[in-house]
Amino acid sequence: MSIDMVGLADIVRVHGAARPDTVAIVYEGRPTTYGELDRASSRVASGLVAEGIEPRVRIAHLDKSSDLFFELLFGVAKAGAVMVSVNWRLAAPEVLQIVNDAEAEMLFVGEEFFPVVEAIRDQLKTVRRIVSLAPRHADWEAFADWRDRHPDTDPRLPARPRDTAVQFYTSGTTGLPKGAELTNANFAFMFEQWTRSWLLKPGTQNIVCLPMFHIGGAGWAIAGLYAGATNHVVREFVPARVLEIIERDRIEVMLLVPAMILFLVQAPQIRETDLSSLRLIVYGAAPIPGELLKQALSIFGCGFQQVYGLTETTGAITLLPPEDHDPSDAKKLLSCGYAQVGVELRIVDDAGTDVPAGKVGEIAVRSPQVMAGYWRLPDATRRAIQGDWLFTGDAGYLDEKGYLFIHDRVKDMIVSGGENIYPAEVESALFGHPGVADVAVIGVPDERWGEAVKAVVVRKPGTDTTPGELIGWARDRIAGYKLPKSVDFIDALPRNPTGKILKRELRKPYWEGRQRNIN
Repeated sequence: MSIDMVGLADIVRVHGAARPDTVAIVYEGRPTTYGELDRASSRVASGLVAEGIEPRVRIAHLDKSSDLFFELLFGVAKAGAVMVSVNWRLAAPEVLQIVNDAEAEMLFVGEEFFPVVEAIRDQLKTVRRIVSLAPRHADWEAFADWRDRHPDTDPRLPARPRDTAVQFYTSGTTGLPKGAELTNANFAFMFEQWTRSWLLKPGTQNIVCLPMFHIGGAGWAIAGLYAGATNHVVREFVPARVLEIIERDRIEVMLLVPAMILFLVQAPQIRETDLSSLRLIVYGAAPIPGELLKQALSIFGCGFQQVYGLTETTGAITLLPPEDHDPSDAKKLLSCGYAQVGVELRIVDDAGTDVPAGKVGEIAVRSPQVMAGYWRLPDATRRAIQGDWLFTGDAGYLDEKGYLFIHDRVKDMIVSGGENIYPAEVESALFGHPGVADVAVIGVPDERWGEAVKAVVVRKPGTDTTPGELIGWARDRIAGYKLPKSVDFIDALPRNPTGKILKRELRKPYWEGRQRNIN
């Protein structure tokens, strides 16, 4: 079903009228129809307006996935505000930085994260109301009570294609996250792409496994709702639980990162699970070992489709369709596919000049799905978007047929289990340790996560700092998934004449004979 969409809110408005009794979301056995979602989101919107929330104000969300997220998402859209879902894996100081940077005026928080917000609430600069997504908190009103105090009248505030709808935070190479502003127009363009390429349509049974602070999680769920599908939302990824839902609810399509595929393949229940309903598994966001992909193709017995994209491109810009997943064609399986309709790709050298097929350079993309820019960061926006082209920071090449191959990262970002980790942030956390004289952080191969974080440390003279001490030190300063999994000690870091650490040299022994293919 195609929706003439100006703003995200039009999704629930259209389906709420056309198929009010069709189930939109199933969460922990609790179904929500499109009609119920439309009415609940109107109550949220009325509540936001009553709170004095103006259009374009940021509204923050801190919780794992649930059906309430979507009531809030579409309510925020109906109020003309901007949704900011905060990475719940972050440490309290990191959550504080994002909420303050977004200048959020309201914060909706799940019970699991009460301690995080309680630790920082006195430092929240712009938040003037906190609402609990759980039944109760001593100081904060429960979401259901707050929502239901307001009428289910849609305020019908005007929306424009260029208005920011969602602001996702991506890690920055300086260690501070950047808010990528995705507009209504970005999403409108993507929806037709997604529903056509990913077999999403009314009645499709879709499962949503990725978190809502990810474009892969929220974007995939929104695409399913746009298509009129029934979307089974899991609070967090648990392999046995996902396999149970696939069999019981006859799931047809899903989006996974390679680590999830690995966990499912390794789950004891996989051999006894009825997977016959599956038609397509879309995967991306991290490297996938070739042997794992071949194993998954054999076990699941459905189509597989790899995608490559960024938060800044509202998700996928290329796809490798099922017909290109031939286990005997190892070369093509290393590709992340060809550009989607409406997407243009270039490979450029350091001077911005196009390079010939087969030659590695930086990947640049032009498409209506490219973000408006980074929130309150004009210089970073100008560096990323030059003219109509977004420079991705990824290095790769196009072959003669237009298939894209990711060669390496222009920057040194580590992708572990689908999460982007920037070495500068980890290095900063480690460098303050009294036993550290110098430190470099690199990604090394990991069969489970694709890449693992490794710290290479020069000790200060006379110290005998251990790996455990360093990891413990960092644990108090950064999120757990960013922590080094291992620490090596070295006498001196290799540097070029200008003093820059030669990370390629540090990585080389770990990647010998292996391709660092990040897509």
